[in-house]
Amino acid sequence: MQPLTENYRENVSLFEETLRAGENFDVIKKVLKIGREELTLFYIDGLIKDGSLQKLFIYLLGLKTLPGSATEFLESNMPYVESDVTGNTDLMLQMVLSGATLLLGSTFGAEALIIDARTYPARETAEPENDRVMRGPRDGFVETLVFNTALVRRRIRDAELTMHYMTMGKSSKSDIVICYMRDRADPKTVKYIKDKIATIQTDALTMGHQSLAETLIKTRWYNPFPKIRYTERPDVASAHLLEGSVIVLLDNSPAAMILPTSIFDFLQESGDFYLPPLTGTYLRLVRHTVFWLTLFMTPVWFLGVLNPQYVPEWLSFALPENRGKLPIYLQLLLAEFVIDGLRMASMNTPDMLANSLSVVGGLILGDFAVDVGWLIPEVILYMAFVAIANFTQTSFELGYALKFMRILLLTLTAFFNLWGFLGGILLIIVLIASNKTVNGGRSYLYPLIPFSPRALLSLFVRRKKSS
Repeated sequence: MQPLTENYRENVSLFEETLRAGENFDVIKKVLKIGREELTLFYIDGLIKDGSLQKLFIYLLGLKTLPGSATEFLESNMPYVESDVTGNTDLMLQMVLSGATLLLGSTFGAEALIIDARTYPARETAEPENDRVMRGPRDGFVETLVFNTALVRRRIRDAELTMHYMTMGKSSKSDIVICYMRDRADPKTVKYIKDKIATIQTDALTMGHQSLAETLIKTRWYNPFPKIRYTERPDVASAHLLEGSVIVLLDNSPAAMILPTSIFDFLQESGDFYLPPLTGTYLRLVRHTVFWLTLFMTPVWFLGVLNPQYVPEWLSFALPENRGKLPIYLQLLLAEFVIDGLRMASMNTPDMLANSLSVVGGLILGDFAVDVGWLIPEVILYMAFVAIANFTQTSFELGYALKFMRILLLTLTAFFNLWGFLGGILLIIVLIASNKTVNGGRSYLYPLIPFSPRALLSLFVRRKKSS
């Protein structure tokens, strides 16, 4: 965009043509007469604080004259707190489109004032539905960036807390804030994230954090394990900041990215810290146990069905007497797909009907599937446990990674029996170990690799904060 000139009328015409104030109904051009001089304001209707701007208009209309420059006007006649002088027309345009107000004056020359009196439509900071706690705060991140930074600032009142602002996207100009504790975060990780975001060339972050994640970290299509943990809870984000992590907040997204992330980070929940240490430890042990059961329960059971001679006598009741009309391998795959189909149907169902649809649909489909012979009761039982147990951790990405690995184990076991099962376990270990974090500086298997006994113990034992 061409720079401002000393001619006030040309400057007004430049922004009038660029913003197309006559064509866009929500782009407002306001002219104020100050004695013999004149002020012109450009702003977006719906993104400004009406009350603050109205009071500013009353004040400006009470002036008798304008000072000689924009800087003098800012220092002597601008009562609004968030104001600044600039000669950068690209910045002026970006700020107006972001909701700020541009003030051009007939005596300002090639400079203008930016008044940050913007406000965004926002919902209440209610508790995230996907990350609830029995005790603890009930606030959560929202789609407005400044609200999210305030929620973190409220919890960490330390001068070392740094909020680094950046923009990304040629068309979207999305606001991004990189949060970190200057005295605790790894400087190499912080520098890598800043440099990476600054050099990424993209038109828009249309899908929010997912678009940013796909440009920030190189992914391999065959490795489904997530590289980034997300949270909608400001207390969780604050706790990770104090542990040295880097948090990335994005405007229009109610989630925070936690970097770097290891696979064990997904098994930690904030609810553990709002309960006594003994209760928190028990819940962690249950969560870890259920996590591995969701991966291995159906493949191990299927392996036992194929090799009943390996099953101990006291576990023989788990083997089906009637295997149904379809091979058990196909039954397990069919159950996997049906569960996902019911989940998608529930997501697209109105709230008042969602619960009843899920329960009634599951009961009817399961009952008729057994009667017809498509599925046997054991398949429904184990797959129901796996589907419910998946919700013991909040990451949908990790849940689907476990699903894909479970299907992989079932497939290899169906074709190669015991050797296929063992080969599948080896392949899963390779996929997890080869997964990379945001800058590759920290292992995805930390604190197992590199081995840190204290950090590894804290994954299973909830210790007092004083320790």
